[in-house]
Amino acid sequence: MSSVAEPSTPPAEPAIDRSGRTGSIGLVVLLAAVLVGAGLAISFLKGEAAQPWILGLLATLSVIGVFALFAGAVGVIQLSARGARDDLARGIVAGDEDGVLVTDQAGRIVFANEAYLDLTRAENAGAARTVERVFAGNSDVAEAIYRLSQSARAGRRGFEEARATLPDGRGAWFRIGVRPVSRAGQVETVWTLSDVTGERERHEGVFQELQHAVDFLDHAPAGFFAASGDGAIVYMNATLAGWLDQDLTRVGPGSLRLGDILAGEGAALVGAVAPRPGATATDIIDVDLRTRSGRPVPARLLHAVSWGPDGEPGASRTLVLDRGPGADVSEPLRAAEVRFARFFNNTPLAIATVDAKGGIGRANAPFAKLFGDRMKSEGADRSVYACLAADRDRAALEAAVSAAARGEGDIAPVEATLPGDSGRSATLFVTRVDDRDSDDEAAVVYALDTTDQRALEAKFAQSQKMNAVGQLAGGVAHDFNNVLTAIIGYSDLLLANHRPTDPSFQDIMQIKQNANRAASLVRQLLAFSRRQTLRPQVIALGDVLADVRMLLSRLVGEKVKLEVVQGRDLWLVKADLNQFEQVVINLVVNARDAMMEHNPDGGSVTIRTRNVPAPEIAALGHSEVPAADFVLIDVEDTGPGIPDKIIDQIFEPFFSTKEVGKGTGLGLSTVYGIIKQTDGYVFALSEPGKGATFRVLIPRHTPSAQEGESAPVGMPPVGDPPPPDLTGSGTVLLVEDEDAVRAFGARALASRGYTVLEARSGVEALEVMQEHGAEVQLVVSDVVMPEMDGPSLLRELRKTQPSLRIIFVSGYAEDAFKKNLPEGETFSFLPKPFSLKQLVQAVKETMGAAPGEKPR
Repeated sequence: MSSVAEPSTPPAEPAIDRSGRTGSIGLVVLLAAVLVGAGLAISFLKGEAAQPWILGLLATLSVIGVFALFAGAVGVIQLSARGARDDLARGIVAGDEDGVLVTDQAGRIVFANEAYLDLTRAENAGAARTVERVFAGNSDVAEAIYRLSQSARAGRRGFEEARATLPDGRGAWFRIGVRPVSRAGQVETVWTLSDVTGERERHEGVFQELQHAVDFLDHAPAGFFAASGDGAIVYMNATLAGWLDQDLTRVGPGSLRLGDILAGEGAALVGAVAPRPGATATDIIDVDLRTRSGRPVPARLLHAVSWGPDGEPGASRTLVLDRGPGADVSEPLRAAEVRFARFFNNTPLAIATVDAKGGIGRANAPFAKLFGDRMKSEGADRSVYACLAADRDRAALEAAVSAAARGEGDIAPVEATLPGDSGRSATLFVTRVDDRDSDDEAAVVYALDTTDQRALEAKFAQSQKMNAVGQLAGGVAHDFNNVLTAIIGYSDLLLANHRPTDPSFQDIMQIKQNANRAASLVRQLLAFSRRQTLRPQVIALGDVLADVRMLLSRLVGEKVKLEVVQGRDLWLVKADLNQFEQVVINLVVNARDAMMEHNPDGGSVTIRTRNVPAPEIAALGHSEVPAADFVLIDVEDTGPGIPDKIIDQIFEPFFSTKEVGKGTGLGLSTVYGIIKQTDGYVFALSEPGKGATFRVLIPRHTPSAQEGESAPVGMPPVGDPPPPDLTGSGTVLLVEDEDAVRAFGARALASRGYTVLEARSGVEALEVMQEHGAEVQLVVSDVVMPEMDGPSLLRELRKTQPSLRIIFVSGYAEDAFKKNLPEGETFSFLPKPFSLKQLVQAVKETMGAAPGEKPR
């Protein structure tokens, strides 16, 4: 076997190489002259005189030889190896395709390869120039060379690309590099020069091709957009932008979202594409686009979504086909499809077709919005049954779909609860598909979101319940008022005939005090039933809370911290001052009891007030509150909160979470009634374990011209007025169906000097007036009576005596019967139960008023 030797290529030689170190011939001649001179000098010596010099010269030469041998052994002196390595490095650099130039610290050329001479168009080594001089006439390159020089001086590497015009007039792109190198204690600069003109031209060609592709896509006859996984549109072609009246020069990537260009619930429908983890899912969707002005544009989407391995949606690419008039040769069919797609997607009903196993086929936008999360599931979970929360509801829906698949009709709707913590519900209607030719469509499911409806039904039922309880409480309170009026009245009569030193005096006082306590409970029942008597006046809530704060601090005690945070420039409201104070006191005391019951160390109660303008009402989340100006009062505590199962009962009378004997259960019901009677709203807000908040909203009051003359009131005046003279004279007709109350009233008035005529009803009162009408100066009448009530009696009396004075007596509020009187009617009012003093004082003031004038 023979081998043929390849002809060897001689190594490339550098064009310029001044890097080698050359010896000095003068030193060699000098050394030789010294040795020759020493030999001649020794030759003139004779005998033993020359011997020591000869031995010394030989010894010197021997030492130099031995030193050279050791230096060569340890590598201090290298004869041929270093030269071999330098030759290898020079050969590699000399044959490099890139130009290489090495300069010393003074800027002189130390080394340059042939490629450098060719790139800089140097004719020979003598014509070689440094990089700075080569590109001195090109301003753009000169700036790059300057920056590279600065980098080299700072000991850093650097690269720049620039276009230069060569001496032969040809333009070229160069990549210029520089790096500092240390050698033999000196720093030299290595420049590299590469011609990248071809690479640049290839990039330019690719860019031009890309520009042509983008231009073609922009002006294609179909629309196109790309969106990120979160629905932000990152690209839209000019065709689609024209359809939507969008200016691409002003719309940046991500500034528009799917909901901005798809009408109705189209975004939800696009987002409900079935996932394919690790693959791309494609779907055809008929929707309406929405232009910038809101005009709908019918379109068909060929929507492709890339799904990640984890099942999360990624980027999407969507082709948009125009379905508007004139876009299709089959105009009637196209128009019918567009109309159907609009009806299908814009109906308030959620609609979907399902197969015999409940798998969801085609669905409209409301269905995608209602069950979107479930529609994104895979496999068996992508069924209509997975859209329900309870197993009972799923079984009922499965039975309905099976019945529809068998061709049955008149399928009962399914009331179902939807998954999630929001408590959503829906009514599902299932119908059969009569013209199906495969198993893809077995039934049509219509879903109606009934969450709001059920919430309104629950609130209405609660309101009806509260009204029914209120009517019962009001009726009971009315009867109790008659009984208590008699007890309190006769107690006053007995006290008038007994001295304080009489043993029976204290017993009678106990009877009266307990009757007054019972009357207080009855007033709370009337407050809940909204039939108590109110004396509304214009008040400034900030001043009222400031005045009542000291009382509240004493009520909550030392372990509970009370804080009042007042809003700025609170609006005026119109309410009963005493009753509003009662509302605040009841809420604060209720908060104190709730905290102390679960935490003996107490807690904190915060009262916050602020104005709520009409536009901000909806943000509060109370749908029953109209869009009007209100003043808000929040009473917050840090207690255990209100459990969800009892929060709907919290305002019912006699409902209490306290132990038996520690509360009447009327505190919050009183608050509810007072606020409702003031045309306000009260809500209980709580999250178990995070305290409770009672929110009160009172309508803003705009004072009239007459009210504007006087300042709003705060606390009532302190101090008792001097005792008035309650004696009088005149004839009074007392009309009362309760015998005990009528007897007490007659005795009380007669004891103060009045002549009293009595009647058991309105009919009997008219008979008395026919006989003694000219004598009667005042009528004191109950409101609720058999045969003829008080307002009816007043209308009959006005026919013959228009200026007759009258006092109405009732356990209900004045407003409860005032609406049954003629407009502008003047009368006085005395609420039950009343004491002897209150009765005779009301009679005295009314008798002293001018006819037609309401007593002060």
